[in-house]
Amino acid sequence: MSLKRKATDLAADAAKKPKADGAITSFFSQPKPKPATTANAGSSPPPNGQAAAGAETTQPMKFDKDAWIAKLTPEQKELLKLEIDTLHESWLGALKEEVVSKEFLQLKRFLKQEQDTGTKVFPPPNDIYSWSRHTPLDTVKAVIVGQDPYHNLNQAHGLCFSVRPPTPAPPSLKNMYIALRKDYPDFKPPLNNGGLLTPWANHGVLMLNACLTVRAHEANSHAGKGWERFTQKVLDTVAKKRTRGVVFLAWGTPAQKRCAGINGQKHLVLKSVHPSPLSAAKGFFDCGHFKKANEWLTQRYGEQGVVDWNLDVKPEDAGV
Repeated sequence: MSLKRKATDLAADAAKKPKADGAITSFFSQPKPKPATTANAGSSPPPNGQAAAGAETTQPMKFDKDAWIAKLTPEQKELLKLEIDTLHESWLGALKEEVVSKEFLQLKRFLKQEQDTGTKVFPPPNDIYSWSRHTPLDTVKAVIVGQDPYHNLNQAHGLCFSVRPPTPAPPSLKNMYIALRKDYPDFKPPLNNGGLLTPWANHGVLMLNACLTVRAHEANSHAGKGWERFTQKVLDTVAKKRTRGVVFLAWGTPAQKRCAGINGQKHLVLKSVHPSPLSAAKGFFDCGHFKKANEWLTQRYGEQGVVDWNLDVKPEDAGV
């Protein structure tokens, strides 16, 4: 039985259940432009005025990006070039006050110093905010909370747990596949033993690390520099703006602490041990989170709201 057909069964089951409640120009270069997407771009309007899956019923306030940039100081424009060029406008509009805070600007000065001294940093600059472009704010329906980017070559590309081909899936991600097969026996992983998770991100799964950069071959080397405050603001923004509800998948104690303030009446927080080989056998394999997420999303958004967890998509079709 496919995940899509399984989702149909979930919708039927859900009806029987009660609803739960500078000089850095080389570092900050611009990526290839990617057209903005919505959760249901190109689809027909849902019947009977029902909101589309993942869509909010209220219209977000328009963000005048040019007017905002015009108010920045020359130093701010230099330090925030990466954000201006690569952070999706839906997120930049929501985080515009945070990115000009003294804490965030200090973080950007630190990253500039790393670049100026020739320190190798992952992921590549254009990928640091790829999570925002694959999953605009108004499309978020689930969040996977990660910790630190992969710190070896050809791994990190801005989505937690995900790696681009031809890099094979890392151990924690392989354990996620095991858990997925328990929930959905017909789950299809990426081709060629891969670990590309952009199909999830394109379908509304925000895949966010606590830190967004790391020195090459030095795990947690950018921890405590300011990313944690910024990414917590991202999580808080999701919880505040996505009023119809979002599933937060919090694996491991650090992720659970970051989700401690989430309103459990409005959103669903699923907690488990981390899928790392050091802890996965202590409950992750049987946590059932992928199926539970879809059951809850079905209740909130209908059958169109579920996540297709299959990953057998060619890289060129996954927005890479």
